[in-house]
Amino acid sequence: MEAVGKEEISVEDEAVDKTIFRDCSQIAFYRLSSCSGDTGSLILADGKGDLKYHISANPFMIDLVSEKEVVMSINSLGQLYFEHLQSSPYKQRATGGNEESASADSCQENQEDLGLWKEKFGNFVDVKANGPSSIGLDFSLHGFEHLYGIPQHAESHQLKNTRDGDAYRLYNLDVYGYQIHDKMGIYGSVPYLLAHKLGRTIGIFWLNASETLVEINMEPAAEYTLTEVGPTAAKQKVRSRTDVRWMSESGIIDVFLLTGPTPSDVFKQYSYLTGTQAMPPLFSLGYHQCRWNYEDEQDVKAVDAGFDEHDIPYDVLWLDIEHTEGKKYFTWDKTRFPNPTQMQELLRSKRRKLVVISDPHIKIDPDYSIYATAKEQGFFVRNPEGGDFEGICWPGPSSYLDFTNPKVRKWYSSLFAFSVYQGSTDILFVWNDMNEPSVFRGPELTMQKNVIHYGNWEHRELHNIYGLYQAVWTGDNTAEWSYLKISIPMLLTLSICGIAFCGADVGGFIGNPEAELLVRWYQAGAYQPFFRGHATMNTKRREPWLFGEEHTRLIREAIRERYTLMPYLYSLFYHAHVASEPVMRPLWVEFPNELETFGVEDEYMLGSALLAHPVTEPKATTVDVFLPGSNEIWYDFKTFAHWEGGGTVKIPVALDTIPVFQRGGSVIPIKTTVGRSTGWMVDSPYGLRVALSTKDSAVGELYLDDGHSFQYLHQKQFLHRKFLFSSSVLINSCADERGNYPSKCVVEKILILGLRKKPLSVTTHSPDGKDQPVVFVYCDRTSTLKLEKLSLNIGADWKVHIK
Repeated sequence: MEAVGKEEISVEDEAVDKTIFRDCSQIAFYRLSSCSGDTGSLILADGKGDLKYHISANPFMIDLVSEKEVVMSINSLGQLYFEHLQSSPYKQRATGGNEESASADSCQENQEDLGLWKEKFGNFVDVKANGPSSIGLDFSLHGFEHLYGIPQHAESHQLKNTRDGDAYRLYNLDVYGYQIHDKMGIYGSVPYLLAHKLGRTIGIFWLNASETLVEINMEPAAEYTLTEVGPTAAKQKVRSRTDVRWMSESGIIDVFLLTGPTPSDVFKQYSYLTGTQAMPPLFSLGYHQCRWNYEDEQDVKAVDAGFDEHDIPYDVLWLDIEHTEGKKYFTWDKTRFPNPTQMQELLRSKRRKLVVISDPHIKIDPDYSIYATAKEQGFFVRNPEGGDFEGICWPGPSSYLDFTNPKVRKWYSSLFAFSVYQGSTDILFVWNDMNEPSVFRGPELTMQKNVIHYGNWEHRELHNIYGLYQAVWTGDNTAEWSYLKISIPMLLTLSICGIAFCGADVGGFIGNPEAELLVRWYQAGAYQPFFRGHATMNTKRREPWLFGEEHTRLIREAIRERYTLMPYLYSLFYHAHVASEPVMRPLWVEFPNELETFGVEDEYMLGSALLAHPVTEPKATTVDVFLPGSNEIWYDFKTFAHWEGGGTVKIPVALDTIPVFQRGGSVIPIKTTVGRSTGWMVDSPYGLRVALSTKDSAVGELYLDDGHSFQYLHQKQFLHRKFLFSSSVLINSCADERGNYPSKCVVEKILILGLRKKPLSVTTHSPDGKDQPVVFVYCDRTSTLKLEKLSLNIGADWKVHIK
């Protein structure tokens, strides 16, 4: 068992196998030392004494204590269990036996009846070569009533009590049109949850890739009377407690305790175990247009031209499985897509990209070179008899690549080389799909648990990591208002569990959205990390211009707002990359000491500066927006109206309204002009939106690099700037001296919100000592100051003085 906290500590002890504490900000090693204890117990503490572990042997239990308060107890309910390795009954029968073995056979038959050695699912029989091998352990979280995490489920952000219902199931499944408000497993599984209360956040990472169930039992705080005698009966308050029970089908107990104490501490501690979100290419933050399927090259050309004709920016067009020759990946249908390179050159001329699909199943066809090579090299998952496992998926009979084999990963990655992938260019990118893995004629439409992977591991042991290195989204959703609404808590849960680049299919994958729903979904998606429209093949076409001029205008505005915010979004992903800070955040992460935020899931923070409350109800005329922070001030992103935080505001909405608010005290960098794609906007000017706090100050930053290479990492080719408004001066300074990335861009506009009076003058000051007067416009009604026609280099130091 490992614990991850503020320091990195390693200890080996007779009573404790190994306990590791890690710190992301500085790597240093310390030893846990024994404070006290006898033969039946042990107390371990770090050098500071902030955390102590009280370990008792009989009964076995661990208490995590912080400042004399028990934060977490392990096995306090005595639910630790693990199955002992047993001999297979089938081997015993094969060798015969005496009366003793006959009695054993009878016992084994009874076990089989219970599904311990053999289990049936429909027509499938799962023979468990190693017999029952389940494990489990309970954790009691003291004082915690709010738990989050364990994606992926179409459920609320806050985890629910499972005492009277189903447990949360972690088991990757391709569930077409999944049910909402259901604890069944869908497309991905992350066995990680966070618990939060006033003053502390902790996490539990249950490192197990087999089918896992999580039970949650919440016991609220209560008062009870110590004595019924006398007029003033003494009462004592019992703290709330939440018990979490983890149960996995197989594997070992390997669990990491993340001790916080803040949400950001837990995010860093978790990322130190798993790695941080990769820095995405800039274009990937733009809008993506997808459908199953765009028919042919002419269809691609027409859709691409439609965006230009209607002045709607987009960055990527996606092709689903029909682009291939007979569902053979890394190929092109010669009739539909005879000139894939030429098609890509058309998109390149617009500075756009193309994404095509690739799945882990390989069509069984001896004339298909990828199949033939994988077959010859033994690169497929095997059946229990030793042959290649064969299942049914899109191509028909298929075999499945075994990505647990390092040779398979190396070979498979080589297939993406431009010289190998025929018809590819450097604007071609690949979409990995169906990696649950999906098997159309398998138990629960997935792979049988007793098939064999590299190293003779059964699939049951690693099912949930088969698609580990491939993308996560909210799955095959439906074009209904309820799915738009549930997408917000689903994305929030993914975000806090280390998956920052997440999104939902805009409009709903299944069915035909009404125009109002489609508009509202675009408005929501514009303020979420991954922004893609997608639909299945039997739906009506729904490109943004097909719903009438007025709806086209509204969708255009939502997408253009997304592109305006691109500098801010890219800077947020930089922080996700280096510090594991979620891009899309539940309110409790930004306001951990405000109880009112703990259950909010219909609105969210985009970074620390923007609050979005998408409209998720049809024909809405108002929305109730909770604006947190009693000392905060919030500005409507469009009208500049402002409110004090710490309460709920009723906001009138029309179909063109996107309730978005900028937090006082923040500076947001934006692009002042929007092009056809992010590629057209590289050198376009910047603007700064300065929203003043109640103390008339604001801070913000901009991260910038070339947007596509790793030169920011290898050659330090990046620009990191800090903006500070204080004492009526706006300062642009360097946030990281290591970076060196020349930029032609200038700041041409500055908007200051919350300036209480009209200034007498505004001047800019550069390091060479030159002061330049600035023409400005001040609005009394909205308390805003606009500075335009500036030419301030984004990468240089300068100041703007307001007098």
